[in-house]
Amino acid sequence: MTRTTESSRLLALPRGRHIAWTQIASGVVLLALCAWIIHAFAVGQIEWRYVGQFLFVPSILRGVGATLLMAICAMALGMVAGIVLALGRLSTAWLPRIVSGLYVWLFRGVPVILQLLIWFNLALIFPHVTLPGIGSYRTVDLMTPFLSALFGLGLNQAAYIAEIFRAGFQSVDRGQYEAASAIGMTRLTAMRRIIFPQAFRTVIPPLGNEFINMIKLTSLASLIQYPEVLHNAETIYYANTRVIELLIVAGFWYLAAVTVLSPLQHLLERRFSRGKSS
Repeated sequence: MTRTTESSRLLALPRGRHIAWTQIASGVVLLALCAWIIHAFAVGQIEWRYVGQFLFVPSILRGVGATLLMAICAMALGMVAGIVLALGRLSTAWLPRIVSGLYVWLFRGVPVILQLLIWFNLALIFPHVTLPGIGSYRTVDLMTPFLSALFGLGLNQAAYIAEIFRAGFQSVDRGQYEAASAIGMTRLTAMRRIIFPQAFRTVIPPLGNEFINMIKLTSLASLIQYPEVLHNAETIYYANTRVIELLIVAGFWYLAAVTVLSPLQHLLERRFSRGKSS
């Protein structure tokens, strides 16, 4: 018994040393990689004074505001449409269930950038839009870069939010539905007063992640001339050829927005988790 214990201890020592040396080697490689990247940026053809010069120019700041506005509007549209789609996916009627399923399949399967381009060029399919009681308008006049980006980003986001809320609704215990029905609540009232508040606690983390991702997705709208921060940075570097410097400026503002929103997301998650535990 003593020999077995001693042998096991002797065999364990080299393994522990091997793990320690592996961790040290990994750390050295990581530090070397970071040093190489920092050195590349330091000696590269980057005029850092231009980064500071353009960081707070009015055009860039207007782009930051347009980025946040589009992210909020597209997320709001996605939330409303996503909840409706989630209810359709859970419906006992076959028609809303099939329509909602097809919507999710289509909008999750087509790339976002392609959806943006389709909305922006919608006039090639529908030259005119007729609003009953209001009049007929040229689609090219209606589908501005703002509306094209809003529909492209918001309706795409709705497909993902629908699945998030569907999972949230399904996470609520079935007994909650039965209890609401037993006291005479309609399905809509039960969803609004009992099911939705409980499901919302579950969907807060993924919704926060989706909003942060939406901040970055707005950069795709630069392709259809929406004046968000990347588009405005591109407009500047087309004129002064300071490409990398302006891209760093745009990257700084995206990173700043995500850095500010991440702690807010964690605070919201903790608040709802306390409500759940109580």
